[in-house]
Parts: sequence; C-alpha cells; structure tokens
Amino acid sequence: MSDFVSSFWSYFIGVIALGGIAFCVWLLFSQRAWLKQGVKQVEDTGHVWDGDLTELNNPVPRWWTVMYLGLCVIALAILFLYPGVGSYKGKLEYTAAKQVKAEQVALNERIKPVFERYQKMPITEVAHDADAREIGQRLFLNNCAQCHGSDARGSGSFPNLADGDWLYGGEPEQILQTITKGRHGMMPPWSSQIKPAEAADIAQYVRSLSGLASDPLRVVPGKRGFDTFCVACHGAEGKGNTALGAPNLTDGIWLYGSSEATIVETILNGRQNVMPAQEGLLTEDQIRMLAAWVWGLSNQSANVAAQ
Repeated sequence: MSDFVSSFWSYFIGVIALGGIAFCVWLLFSQRAWLKQGVKQVEDTGHVWDGDLTELNNPVPRWWTVMYLGLCVIALAILFLYPGVGSYKGKLEYTAAKQVKAEQVALNERIKPVFERYQKMPITEVAHDADAREIGQRLFLNNCAQCHGSDARGSGSFPNLADGDWLYGGEPEQILQTITKGRHGMMPPWSSQIKPAEAADIAQYVRSLSGLASDPLRVVPGKRGFDTFCVACHGAEGKGNTALGAPNLTDGIWLYGSSEATIVETILNGRQNVMPAQEGLLTEDQIRMLAAWVWGLSNQSANVAAQ
C-alpha cells in the first residue's frame, strides 16, 4: 500500500476485506431456517418439471453453516496476523521480501562449506580450479547471461567479457570491484556545444584511429574537435582511461557500433550504461567465484596451462 499517495486507498481496501467477511456472516445467518419464525423446514417452490420433478427450498445444513463460519474466523485471524487490511502490516509484519531474504540466508549457510576451500586462494588460482570454474559459470548463467549472453560475448551496448578489452580494467581486483559495486558509465551529450557537421568530422577522425575507412579531408578538422572535447576522457591518443571507464578508441572494439551515424549519435546525445551492483544479491564468496570465472575468459592460456 506504500505505492499509494493517499490514505483513502488504505481504508478502501480495509473496508472491502472486512466488509466481505461481515457480508458472508450476515448471509449465512439470514438464510438459516431456524432463525425465521414460522418457516417450514422444507418449502415447495411450486416449480415442477416433467410432471414429477419438484423444486424444493431446503434449509442450509447446520454443518455447512458452521464450516463457513469457521472459515470466516480463520480469515479474520489471517488478516490480524498478516498484511491484508489496507496499510496494516499485520501482527507478524510478514512481507514477501523478508521471506525471500530468510530463504537466501538459509541457502547461503547450507552452501557455505562449498566455498571454504577457495576463501584464501587468490582469484587467479581459483580460476585454475575446474570445480571453481564450473561454479562460476553457473553463477554467471543465473545472474549475468541476461545482459552479457550465455557465452559472455555481449551484444549491442553490453560488453564482451571474453575479448580482453576492459572499460574499467581486467585485473582480478578490478573485476571484483565491478561485480561487487557495479558501474555507471556515462558519455556526456555534446549537442549543445558541437554541431552535427562537426560531430561527423570527429566521427571520421575516431574511425581513423582504429584503421576504419575515413575521409582524410574531414579527419583533420575532426582531430581538432577531438582535441577540444574528447581528450579529457579518452586521452590524446584515444586509448581511453580505465579510471573513468572511457573506452579505447584505437582497438577496433565498439560497444554501440562503428558507423559514422552511430558515432555521431553518441557524440551528440551521449550514452549511459549501468552495471548493477551484485553485493546485495550474491555473497562475497559467490562474487569471488564469479570474478575468477570472468577473469579466466580472457586468460584462457593460464587455464589451459593449469590443466
């Protein structure tokens, strides 16, 4: 109920919940023949079919009434113990989120022995262990494949984790930080300061940095624009800055695409990417196993040597 801005809806839901139970109780008692004076036990409604099929009005059995009264009592008890009447949280203050959290804690306690042997091992050594890699892969498939793909090779706007190219660095500690705390990468929009034609020239220069086809006549003014607006993050040579998450523009790896139109859109409108923090979803041990597996993707030679 916290999503509603007015307390009216809390009372509205409460009235419906309690009013429904009260109506059921009233209906049960109003239909009991023994509450009505002068009403016979069995009434003939006067409806007859096929000559001898007579519709009768039998009173509700006492056991049936008692059973439904008991269900109404149970309903009131549930509404007292659990949330269900407007903003009332219930005596037990139960929430689905608390239940999930408790189940996660219980699960983590059960699987804790599995991770104990890896707790003191460096991440690079964990990546060499076949069992650890299998655990890390399963963690990746359950938590990361939705964005980076089941093969970790990413897609448009989602980085490829197997190519050795890293926005924030590919050392184990940097990967661990990325998974634990998340990242928020931002390319600021320059449409207020750069005209589309100037952005197109800069795009030609950026394409030339990675050896893509470019117009030499537009590369020169494009470099001037790059030196004015882009070097602060991407560096004078365009090799990026892992401290800022600024990509290397010389390696031929593109997160959004390398066409002039795509680069111009990036320059004018900017980009924002968010890697969500996993520290609230995974335990420290699970994050280390996941980081080890991800590190191993771009260090296959080390894994092969360990086998």
